[in-house]
Amino acid sequence: MRHTIFLFILSLMVLTACAQSPAVVKQQTTARAGQVVKAKQASKPQQTPSKPAQSQQQKTLSKTAQSLAQRGYVNVKDRDESIQVSLMYARPDNFCGKVLYTDLREAYLHPLAADALAKAQRRLKELRPELSLKVYDAARPMSIQQRMWDEVKNTDHSFYVSNPANGGGLHNYGLAVDISICVAATGDTIPMGTKVDHMSSASHIDRETELVAQRRITAEARQNRQLLREVMEYAGYKPLRTEWWHFNLRSRAEAKKNFKVIK
Repeated sequence: MRHTIFLFILSLMVLTACAQSPAVVKQQTTARAGQVVKAKQASKPQQTPSKPAQSQQQKTLSKTAQSLAQRGYVNVKDRDESIQVSLMYARPDNFCGKVLYTDLREAYLHPLAADALAKAQRRLKELRPELSLKVYDAARPMSIQQRMWDEVKNTDHSFYVSNPANGGGLHNYGLAVDISICVAATGDTIPMGTKVDHMSSASHIDRETELVAQRRITAEARQNRQLLREVMEYAGYKPLRTEWWHFNLRSRAEAKKNFKVIK
């Protein structure tokens, strides 16, 4: 009797196994395979993700910008994103009346000058949070300096442009900046009495009291110029007597001795 029951149970198990559908068998096999693949993937070391953003940024820089960056000059916005930039020689509304920077839109400076500019911006934000520095020119290749000089060398304006034959100016070392102050929210410059690059005595900082008395500039414009000088001098820049917008971080003698000119 026991033997008969055993044979019956054995026969039932065999019939159940045979009756199992191929789909179920396939599903079980696939599940086991998936578990094996996951186990292998888990055992592989994780790769460090690439950095396409940096590569893409490099591709979008102009030829001139790439050249300046490769030489070690710094985009001022990499030091402080809030600094505004509007290069006047990338537009025709400058004293030359033509575009000189055909492919440059960023303001580059020597790292020392860029750091000092960021310091000046921080100081301005402490005094007037609603305002911002606005850069109109920064590092300038000597080839552009030559074009500027050619425009003025036989005119009364030659006084305002450095002769490349004499080593150029501090812009040609990335150690000078042409700058104003604007409303941060709109980018509109505040009154300074003249436009940037205005070549006349109305731009001279040592005549501002006289200029106000003669009503050639307003008292507000003089105060705004003084604010600009205050924050720039706080950061180590020195103003230029004849151009309220121009500031140097080093003297020409120091630049020629310790820094390289931008060809």
